[in-house]
Amino acid sequence: MKKNFAYSADFDEYTEKLFREAKYLGEGNNGVVYELPNKKAIKIFLRKKVCNDEGSILAKTNGSKYFPYMYKRGKFYVIRDLVDGIRLDKHIKENGLSERLVRNIYELLLEFKRLKFKKLDIRCKDVYVSEDEKLMIIDPKKAYTRKVDYPRHLMKGLCKVGVLDEFFECIKKIDAKKAASWELKFRRYCGAKNLSILDDD
Repeated sequence: MKKNFAYSADFDEYTEKLFREAKYLGEGNNGVVYELPNKKAIKIFLRKKVCNDEGSILAKTNGSKYFPYMYKRGKFYVIRDLVDGIRLDKHIKENGLSERLVRNIYELLLEFKRLKFKKLDIRCKDVYVSEDEKLMIIDPKKAYTRKVDYPRHLMKGLCKVGVLDEFFECIKKIDAKKAASWELKFRRYCGAKNLSILDDD
């Protein structure tokens, strides 16, 4: 359960008018999201620094098919495209892990590199999957500031839903060298952290 926070945003007249028709979608640790008219969404943040971080990332990724287009940014809010679909982990639980979905995940990670992200990683709950298995990112965090050179959080999430081995098998067909590197790094990470999630399958 999320804590009850008091939000404050520096809306201009145009945004204030849009917000009158807003529909509550949900609340996370860093902010609350509302649907706006014309398939847009507004996210209102608790902290200016977090808003600036996410807004800066969205500004740099505008034009990428994996990120919602950002239309406007204030000190405590961003207006962007509404993201459809369901969370990656929930999608896998309901539909399984297809080879096409693995290919799309692989290409998403390549896009991170093309965008010069330092963090080549994403959490399952921040990836949304459409009906045709296209991917879209919500809540990008620390992409240009935190160095992570393989998809550690992603693999933890895939492990928790019981498809990590299947993921590795599919990645091997695409890029055997990368699959071996990711698996080795992840197993070392789990060993160093004394994690047992690899045994949960």
